[in-house]
Amino acid sequence: MGGEEVVAEFKRNPDEPIEKVLRKFKRKVKEEGILLEVKSREFYEKPSIVNKRNKKAAVRRNKSQQAKDNW
Repeated sequence: MGGEEVVAEFKRNPDEPIEKVLRKFKRKVKEEGILLEVKSREFYEKPSIVNKRNKKAAVRRNKSQQAKDNW
């Protein structure tokens, strides 16, 4: 499909335990949002569905912001 590649890279010290390396890797993947990206691309979503989801999220954010402002 020609999409962009997402790669989490970091350097590993030879004397570093594997558990610590795995924790670093998991943190890096989470920070870069790679798993969220994979999950969102798992199935095709029609553009109209994506727009509905985005609009619903915007309404939710707006309501939350208004609630904070009125507090």
